[in-house]
Amino acid sequence: MNRTVEIHVVDSLDTVSPDEWNRLAGDNPFVRHEFLSALQDTGCAVARTGWRPHFLLLKRDGQLAGVMPLYLKKHSRGEYVFDHAWADAFERNGIPYYPKGLSAVPFSPVTGPRLIAATHEERVMLARGAIELSKQLELSSLHVLFPQEQDLEALTEAGYMLREGVQFHWENAPGGYESFDAFLATMSHDKRKKVKQDRRRVTDAGVSYTWLRGAQIDTDALDFFYACYENTYREHWNPPYLSREFFGRIHAAAPESMLLVIAEADGKRLACALNMIGGDVMFGRYWGTKEFVSGLHFETCYMQGIEYCIVNGLARFEGGAQGVHKMSRGMLPTPTWSAHWVADPRFAHAISEFLDEETAAMDQHIQELEAHTPFRKKV
Repeated sequence: MNRTVEIHVVDSLDTVSPDEWNRLAGDNPFVRHEFLSALQDTGCAVARTGWRPHFLLLKRDGQLAGVMPLYLKKHSRGEYVFDHAWADAFERNGIPYYPKGLSAVPFSPVTGPRLIAATHEERVMLARGAIELSKQLELSSLHVLFPQEQDLEALTEAGYMLREGVQFHWENAPGGYESFDAFLATMSHDKRKKVKQDRRRVTDAGVSYTWLRGAQIDTDALDFFYACYENTYREHWNPPYLSREFFGRIHAAAPESMLLVIAEADGKRLACALNMIGGDVMFGRYWGTKEFVSGLHFETCYMQGIEYCIVNGLARFEGGAQGVHKMSRGMLPTPTWSAHWVADPRFAHAISEFLDEETAAMDQHIQELEAHTPFRKKV
């Protein structure tokens, strides 16, 4: 018996059952219904800010079988995979680059499912459906950022070009490290000594830490985090992408996905990092501070995060975009990917050649980084 397969486009998740969407999305907090709908409902990722939602829904016999977060973008901000040179080339040749199609989590360079479906066949359908939509809307291009590994085969089969990047992730030991000291013992003498010195500098400054997760996070703690987050953006002369209302929505809808690491000294809170947790993976996201303390950034954002993972048995800690400096804290280079479809065959050919060269250079870069591992060499 033939089954009816249809792809629909919706500009809001209001009409999509959270349970049906989350059944497909699994435990990755960034692609769950509550996260994506909060971005839209609080005005953070909407047409006014350059993120017009065009979510794809794949239905089999009327039942939701696949979903794809998709936006029409009128700029390239908040993406963390840089295509400004491509946009400039289009504009110099009199061809509009914007609007473009983008499948990503707004403002979040985190790996996760983008073709959210149970089977390879359905993932290919979503990938091709996004291309067909892009053609209908006469978009210059379509980009899928930070897809997880199982998406890559489907994207390639559907005709996308792959682009390689690198992030720095921490992996727990098989079965988990017994303690933070056990983790440190795996590092080379110089790196272990440096970590201990940095941590001692923070301790000697009178700084202590509190971990708050889920219901432990009250309004005051969330207000303090947001003041730190906002201050970080203001120091760089930029308004923050996300609002206090957004973080409140996420905490109300999915409290266990949020972890605050709060630094205190002399009875006052002075810095905070927000991490997101899904399943056995933690994602480092935002941080800010009220004053400078030597070593505070690394301790608050990375070492406290690693220690939390060890204590709570989490398997991986993704430290966010960029940052070779993270290697000295035990976070290793990990390839990340994006996928790209370009409508104009001339630009598609040129970009394909560029990506071939860039990928070879990125592979070499990762190999060079791996040669400088902070861990003791195995005999």
